[in-house]
Amino acid sequence: MFTRKRYRLRLPRRTLDLGQRALVMGVLNVTPDSFSDGSRYLDSESAIARGLELERAGADILDIGGESTRPGAQPVSADTEIARVLPVLNGLRGKLRIPISLDTQKAAVAEAGIAAGAQIINDVSALRADPALADVVRDNRVGLVLMHMRGTPGTMQHGPFARGVVRDVLAGLRAAIGRARRAKIDPSRLIIDPGIGFGKSYEQNCELLARLPELARLGYPLLVGTSRKVFVGWLVGGKKKDRVAPVEERLWGTAATVVASIFGGAHIVRVHDVAEMAQAVRVAEALLPLPRGSRGRL
Repeated sequence: MFTRKRYRLRLPRRTLDLGQRALVMGVLNVTPDSFSDGSRYLDSESAIARGLELERAGADILDIGGESTRPGAQPVSADTEIARVLPVLNGLRGKLRIPISLDTQKAAVAEAGIAAGAQIINDVSALRADPALADVVRDNRVGLVLMHMRGTPGTMQHGPFARGVVRDVLAGLRAAIGRARRAKIDPSRLIIDPGIGFGKSYEQNCELLARLPELARLGYPLLVGTSRKVFVGWLVGGKKKDRVAPVEERLWGTAATVVASIFGGAHIVRVHDVAEMAQAVRVAEALLPLPRGSRGRL
C-alpha cells in the first residue's frame, strides 16, 4: 500500500494540510446538462442551499461548476458561465467555513469567481484552453488543479485512446506542470488530477486507479474524481457495455473507487454523494499504515 506524502497547499486566506487525511471535495454543478445532476441546482437559491448542505455532510472543499464537461458537452460563453456561478458564490460568501473551488477553463470566469471568494481554480484543460488563466491564478495566488484530458469534452471519448494510459497521463501532467511553472505559478499552489473518464477507456480508468502511486511520484498533491462515472456503471453492470448501470445505481461502486484512490495515495477525492463518501473515506483512512515513527494502540 502506497504511503501518502504530506503537502501544504497555500491559498489566499488559509493553508490546507494535504496528506494527514484525504479531503472530500463536494461537487455542486449549476448547469442544465451535467451527466449526473444537470438542472437540479440551476436555480441559485437551491444551489446555495445545496452548498451549505454539502459542508454539513462533511465536505472539506466545495467545487462549483457552471459549464458541463461530460462527454460530448459543448462549450458555453464566459458570460453564461459567470451568470450561473456568480450568484451562488455571492450567496455562499461568509456562510461557508470551507474553501471554494471554481471548475472553469476560462480566465474571465476565474477572475470573476476569485473576486467573489473562490480560492482554487479547477481547470480540466490544464491551462491549454485559455493561456490567460495562468496569469489570473498567479496574480491572485489561488490554488490550481491541473487535470489530464485527451482532446476536449466534446471529442474526448471519440478515440483513439492512448496505447499506454499511464505513460500518456504522466506526459500530459508533466507538460501541464511545465506550463504552470513557466507562468511562474508557485508550485505550492498546484494539484494534479489524472482525469478519470476524460479520454480514457473503461479499462484504462481501472488501470489508472491501480497505478496511482506512479502519478503521485510526480511530487504534487493528487486529486481523483471517480464519482458516478460511466466506468463505475460498467463495473457494476459486470463489465458488459450493454449493461452499464444508471447513475442512481453507482453509489457503492463509487465508494469502492474512492477507497481505492485513497489506498493509491489520493490527497483529495471529488464526489457528489458527500455524506456517504465521507464515511468511506473515514474507514479507508483508518486502514492505512501509520506514518513512520508513530505508534498504534493494541
